[in-house]
Amino acid sequence: MQLHEVKRKTPNRDKKVVGRGGKRGKTSGRGTKGQKARAGRKMRPEMRDTIKKIPKLRGYRFKSIAEKPDIVNLKKLQDAFPEGGSISPVILVERGVCNKRGRKIPSVKLLGDGAVTKKFIVSGCLVSTVAREKLEKAGGRVE
Repeated sequence: MQLHEVKRKTPNRDKKVVGRGGKRGKTSGRGTKGQKARAGRKMRPEMRDTIKKIPKLRGYRFKSIAEKPDIVNLKKLQDAFPEGGSISPVILVERGVCNKRGRKIPSVKLLGDGAVTKKFIVSGCLVSTVAREKLEKAGGRVE
């Protein structure tokens, strides 16, 4: 036996190369069209999508990304709460006056639409000046 006639006990295994034609067929094991079928496929970064959603230009078309409070008028409070009831965003959600946003309890702003005859104790809510005057005139208080 000569040196050039020596064979290995286990042959080399070639690494499977995908996406270069050959016996793999039409799409070479890469599915179908698009970003995932291309060479050097790098997925688009998620951070870029969030950055693109924030508006660059301001002006009259600018929609603020800040969360706006839920608006509740005084006439709804008059119907939903008894005399001397305490009002807070948590209680408003429990009574069904306003809804949760996902799992969060929203911030609430009270507006002065409607008449108030009952005393209410308001805490943890934003209150307009008209609503504040009407609540205090009825004998309630805003904390």
